[in-house]
Amino acid sequence: MNGPDRRLAREVIFAELLLAPCSSKAAGDPNRSLLASMLAGQGIGEGCLPPDLGLGEEVFRHLLGEYFPDAEFSGHSRQVEAIPEWSDLQKLLLEHRARQHPSELLLANIVATACAGRDHLWQDLGLLNRAELSSLMWANFPALAAANTGDMKWKKFLYRQFCSREGIYVCPAPSCGQCQEYAKCFGPEN
Repeated sequence: MNGPDRRLAREVIFAELLLAPCSSKAAGDPNRSLLASMLAGQGIGEGCLPPDLGLGEEVFRHLLGEYFPDAEFSGHSRQVEAIPEWSDLQKLLLEHRARQHPSELLLANIVATACAGRDHLWQDLGLLNRAELSSLMWANFPALAAANTGDMKWKKFLYRQFCSREGIYVCPAPSCGQCQEYAKCFGPEN
């Protein structure tokens, strides 16, 4: 499938998911459209996540039943690499969650799982663009989002937060502005 066809397929899946009726509680959850975007990306083979978004089959089926009950969905079958820091990343996210919606718990698991991918975090999540990931972070983990004052790439930012908590300092420069790798952390994500 080429570029415009993939984009159209993604838009169709996204629209079908959001048109599926759901409870008023799920409809009022700002994460519904973000989850639909991830699933749409997953549906056309984008991202690194397994078909259950890394939630396990039972939790994933519950998510579909709650947010997209009548939608038919099948993602691309793939295995995501297990990373030893998964639980630490999940814990970091959970400690900074907004405590507004139960879906924050699911998103902490999904984001931690996507950190195993090799692309930008928004791409590994199967989102449409970085702006969707920024919306996800602000809605679900606002304290972390607010701490990303330099607009660092999200995956690098999360790892930097995790590493600093653990007392691990791998950056050779005393500040980001003096680092030769600055563009890799703060440059455009395309």
